Amino acid sequence: MSGKSGRLQDEGSRLQVVVAGGTAGLIARFVVAPLDVVKIRLQLQTHSLSDPLLLARHDLRGGPTYKGTLPTMRHILAHEGIAGLWKGNVPAEMLYVCYGAAQFAAYRAASVGLQNLHVAMGIAPHPHVDSFVAGASAGAAATAATYPLDLLRTRFAAQGSGADRVYGSLRGAVRDIARDEGLRGFFRGLGPALIQIAPYMGAFFACYEGLKPVAGRMAEHALAATVGAPTTTTGVGVSVGAGDAAAGVGAAVMAKTFVFPLDLVRKRIQVQGPTRSRYVHKNIPVYDSGVARALQTILRTEGMRGLYRGLTVSLLKAAPANAITVWTYERVLHVLIRLGEDKTSVEASL
Repeated sequence: MSGKSGRLQDEGSRLQVVVAGGTAGLIARFVVAPLDVVKIRLQLQTHSLSDPLLLARHDLRGGPTYKGTLPTMRHILAHEGIAGLWKGNVPAEMLYVCYGAAQFAAYRAASVGLQNLHVAMGIAPHPHVDSFVAGASAGAAATAATYPLDLLRTRFAAQGSGADRVYGSLRGAVRDIARDEGLRGFFRGLGPALIQIAPYMGAFFACYEGLKPVAGRMAEHALAATVGAPTTTTGVGVSVGAGDAAAGVGAAVMAKTFVFPLDLVRKRIQVQGPTRSRYVHKNIPVYDSGVARALQTILRTEGMRGLYRGLTVSLLKAAPANAITVWTYERVLHVLIRLGEDKTSVEASL
């Protein structure tokens, strides 16, 4: 790749990439936190108001029945207050900062490694293949490194308020899980997470790198048509930033839909263990026979729609989250690079 499309891979020091990635994750997480809580609640729900056969089951007592994104938000606000929409935000912020930093650092390292490999072997690079491999590797590495935070985020988002709280604090949750479930308890669902993240992040980065030039040109033409000015392909202006965001949205929607059933299974496995029946949904089934068996169980008891509970809000969350992440990463990295260049210039003049 050349020009700006290669910037994500070959510009910026490792520290700059880590700082930019962590900042992007922090900002994106805070903005989409309420949608994340709604998504988790819907994913853990095994029944629907529009599914009378499931509602007739005798094991559905206990816990609310959610239907739709906005009604679920209103229900949480009415019964748990506005803080309910940010449940699990502390471990989630830690997760997004660490994950964002690890993801972009690993992506940069994998991309540079692939480029060096092409040079050493004397073969032409394959941008989309390289983006997929680098994205999948980065996603898997970042997921494994930060997984306990992901599990804590899910459990806090799944618990109720007042007497229905399962964990009183982050420290207490870590203590209880370590005592009752051991080290393995912090990694429940890691299998489907790794199975999911490789194709998801690979598809995301491949789609992003492919869509970014097209989206950038479309944004430039749209801006030119609006202000009546000639288009430009240089600099880091508003039109280029809009292209980055649009590419992030498109890539996120396509990749998330593809792997969503695995994300749903991961969430249900994360709340297994001795506290399974104490969350908002008190009838969460037992899934202890692996990913394939869990998928089969959901298909048999809930049908195909059961594998996609919460998909709508997931897409609503994924699109702005990834767009904000990528846009912020590109902008912060650009600022850090400029600051580094200015510092070098000042030092050279002394």
